Amino acid sequence: MEISDSDRELIAVMRQFFAAKAELENLKEQLEAARQAAGEAIAVFYDPRQNAKHAADLQRSHRLKGEMASLMQRAEAWGRAALAADRHERSEAEAEPEEWQSFERRADSLFGA
Repeated sequence: MEISDSDRELIAVMRQFFAAKAELENLKEQLEAARQAAGEAIAVFYDPRQNAKHAADLQRSHRLKGEMASLMQRAEAWGRAALAADRHERSEAEAEPEEWQSFERRADSLFGA
């Protein structure tokens, strides 16, 4: 099975997505453990303006979410393009050959259809 350049690009995008997702999940676990250990309210702890100690990690989690959204949009665009190409190929394959269309037009003109 041959993998196209487009497929390789999608694989690379999805690898980046899942790497960012794993990093985000790990970061969220660390932050939640720190919040529970500090006994702070969710709204206070997860506000980087009120939690200078963890502000960098909180901002990193927001960047990772944005990166994941961007990567998923790229993957979705690839999927839409592949789907459109498949539909186009299918419609071409299902279309009658030109010689049959020509024959049908000639038969219609001869037999008055």
